[in-house]
Amino acid sequence: MSGHPVNDPVRDGGLSSEQPRRSWLFTPATRPDRFDRAARSGADVLIVDLEDAVPPADKAMARDAALTALAAAPAAPILRALRINAPVTPEGLEDLLALMRRPQGGGPDFVIVPKVDSPETIRWIDTLLSGAGRPLPLVALIESAPGIAAVEEIARASPRLAALFFGAADLSADLGCATAWEPLLSARSRLINAAALAGIEAVDSPFFDLTDSAGLQREAASALALGFGAKAAIHPGQISTITATFTPTEAEIAQARRILAESAKGVAVVDGRMIDEAMARKARRILSRATCATRPQEDRLP
Repeated sequence: MSGHPVNDPVRDGGLSSEQPRRSWLFTPATRPDRFDRAARSGADVLIVDLEDAVPPADKAMARDAALTALAAAPAAPILRALRINAPVTPEGLEDLLALMRRPQGGGPDFVIVPKVDSPETIRWIDTLLSGAGRPLPLVALIESAPGIAAVEEIARASPRLAALFFGAADLSADLGCATAWEPLLSARSRLINAAALAGIEAVDSPFFDLTDSAGLQREAASALALGFGAKAAIHPGQISTITATFTPTEAEIAQARRILAESAKGVAVVDGRMIDEAMARKARRILSRATCATRPQEDRLP
């Protein structure tokens, strides 16, 4: 199955929603007391995590808490995602069944599927959700050597696939390499290319050192330069850096407008560089990202 068409807003504008998706914040499903605070953290997407953050003995309790919380309106204007357990596990199957059995209305905006190693996983979940009448967008978490090897096929597996999510921790364990930028650069690049081919978004892995703010800044900037549209976080204190990095600056917005204005005249030069359609496409992406980033934020905590 093919991904989004070439002229889809995801591909040409960088986002498919009026709401931005620059920062994704993980919150354990075992801590429903943190959900409202996380929703007001400034993150664009709240990830309620049923997988790695939940001990095996607490899976059922966490599932009930997560679905109950997601059925209610969020405490702030934020998108919400549910990371289920791996669909090849009994816990993952229970997560999917619970999603299909819940009443219509409310619930997560996305379902993040971990341990996606093949396109068949996404197609199977698509079939299940379609049969249950659940139009839930999916996000494929690519975090293994088989997943990277099949990432182009995975990216095109279903029209409901909204994004590819890069999982650095598990992938580094699979490859036997350090969880650092350079050893995982080729894998990140392949995921970015697959997302671009399918016309869907790419979300980068969290930065795991909570004490290294400079390192977070460097990695977020590198992710943006590589082509990611967003980065995940494991602590609310990381959100402001990620959001600022993935929000176009006033200078970038002004230059993008100049490029589009000049390109409309035909052959032109801006800042000593010839303007072509590739530069115009990049300018449109910047302006689209800037437009999404201006949605109201009064209900968020500083």
